[in-house]
Amino acid sequence: MNDDTTCLFWGLVAILTTASLVAAGLSWRSPKPLPETLENLNARIKAWWIMVAGITIAFLFGSGGVILLFAFVSFAALREYVTLTNTRHADRWTLIGMFVIIIPTQYYLIWIDWYGLYSIFIPVYCFLAMPALTAIRGDTSRFLERVSEQQWGIMLSVYCISHVPALVTLPIPGNEGRGLLLIAFLIATVQGSDVLQYIFGKLFGRRQIAPNVSPSKTWEGLIGGIVSASALGAGLYWLTPFSPIEAGVLAGLACIMGFFGGLVASAIKRDRGVKDWGHLIEGHGGMLDRADSLVFAAPVFFHIVRYAWT
Repeated sequence: MNDDTTCLFWGLVAILTTASLVAAGLSWRSPKPLPETLENLNARIKAWWIMVAGITIAFLFGSGGVILLFAFVSFAALREYVTLTNTRHADRWTLIGMFVIIIPTQYYLIWIDWYGLYSIFIPVYCFLAMPALTAIRGDTSRFLERVSEQQWGIMLSVYCISHVPALVTLPIPGNEGRGLLLIAFLIATVQGSDVLQYIFGKLFGRRQIAPNVSPSKTWEGLIGGIVSASALGAGLYWLTPFSPIEAGVLAGLACIMGFFGGLVASAIKRDRGVKDWGHLIEGHGGMLDRADSLVFAAPVFFHIVRYAWT
């Protein structure tokens, strides 16, 4: 890791250490059993330690390690998604293909930096091949619903998420060898926005945005979180090839898209009658519960950077 990556790592360790000490102090002073909010806080901090450790290990192995990490993220996210969809025996080969062909192929194309193909492989070729394969099986019961759910799953869990590691392939002048830091910038600002929106919502939230979709999301939380995350992005400009103003604007845009990603994910969960996508990460639900904001943010951020800075 270079000096900037090391600085970022120790900064995250310092933040998590402080959060752990504060949580430990609150737990020590709180009556037993601990309130649900405090138990959730401890679980979330523990989960963040695990996630930061995983990302750090991936960074140690360079771009290849990060690509493999997000291939696993896509696999876990798609598995969670599929468990909530309507499937029939005729979908078996399509589902197998989603896991053993589409995911490896998409990430291999990113590995070899074949932008012309990985940018259209899923939204064009897989979009056409998946319903054709299902139709051959001859089961037309709820055909459109089943095919649409499969295509949505691949787009959300694989195509969109794969744009995070694709950032390491961008040939930005003057930013050679720093693609991993661009990923760190995106994750830090988008995930930071989620936390800040939650905090501002708890402190000042009054007006709900979409109460039937996500009652906890408020206009005060959204505005406070986006503004604060934009300031965070401006402060982290040294991780990027952007100026402080450019970094702040891009962070704000990514966080707005991240909000919509979380809102859409909440709508899907409401439709399926579940609270979380899964239980993979203690205190955070499933993989998609953590990656839902990146789903919308990553492709928009990637393409803006690609067309404006390369």
